[in-house]
Amino acid sequence: MKIEITLKDPDVLYDAIDYALEELQVSGVNEEEIEVIKKKRKESIMELCGKWFEYGEYLTVIVDTETESCVVKELE
Repeated sequence: MKIEITLKDPDVLYDAIDYALEELQVSGVNEEEIEVIKKKRKESIMELCGKWFEYGEYLTVIVDTETESCVVKELE
């Protein structure tokens, strides 16, 4: 049996990306430039995550009880 589960959390994706980018260090650039780089990287990551996250907050997983596996459903 396959069970589709949709999870909703309006902040988790944004917070996770921000957390991942917190430690970003780029030699030879000042803090203001680093913030610009972080913003651009966040946009790129959000675009990539759009394959799986709808509106940045909905994520659907499919649990297969026969294979005992779970996969993230890609948006169509």
